[in-house]
Amino acid sequence: MARVDGIDRLDAQLMLGALLNRPRGWLIARDEVPLTPAQRAKFAQWVSRRIDGEPLAYLLGHKEFHGLALRVDASVLVPRPETELLVDWGLRLLQGPLASASKPRVIDLGTGSGAIALAIKHRFEAATVTAVDSSAAALETARGNAGSLSLAIDLVQGNWWGAVPGRRFDLALSNPPYIATGDRHLAALRHEPQNALIAQRDGLADLEEIIDGAHAHLNPSGWLLLEHGHDQAASLRERLVSAGFAKVETLNDLAGLERCTGGQMHLS
Repeated sequence: MARVDGIDRLDAQLMLGALLNRPRGWLIARDEVPLTPAQRAKFAQWVSRRIDGEPLAYLLGHKEFHGLALRVDASVLVPRPETELLVDWGLRLLQGPLASASKPRVIDLGTGSGAIALAIKHRFEAATVTAVDSSAAALETARGNAGSLSLAIDLVQGNWWGAVPGRRFDLALSNPPYIATGDRHLAALRHEPQNALIAQRDGLADLEEIIDGAHAHLNPSGWLLLEHGHDQAASLRERLVSAGFAKVETLNDLAGLERCTGGQMHLS
């Protein structure tokens, strides 16, 4: 395939594959396949949008997460590999400390595309999974993904714990907004929904709200797991302990950065 200036070769191959409905390997073996005028125009548009920084997943309309093909658009964040660390941690708890619950109740706070909730349900079918988001558009995307994957989850619109008054869960997971206003990384994320990225108080406001409200919504010995920024773990560990959590720990991502922090409600 001819070189395309301004974008990665892999991105160009994936876009061409989507246009031609062919796998990447087929393209590599046939790098001089002609495009129709309509395909050329669409490809040129995609290249321009990609050069402008729009995520490849938005152009293709899908993103793989934890083995699931998820539909994504500009109403939701693009699922990141780092968030799979959060799902894996939750699955270990469901298969270990929470295994005594025959139908454990799990909640994903700020579900977006439904990535966390659907990955948990896919890997642990016995779980009753609730997915919360304040955005009606995001919930519609999550609903579409649940339907296409034939995974039954409960979708609820609302703000964090306020969406599920009076309900309690065995496991809560969340990848909430955690980037501070004015952070230099936001420029590269300008095409994604800013309300799913930015939080007040140096990026800690939503994380702290979730921690502070957890006591009223977790069953005794329930767990809360949070994804966060690389420099926020110490503050969150302190907050969790103050809120009555035990077994508080932080997991590092593949880059060695502190990425997920959680703990168990203290039994008292």
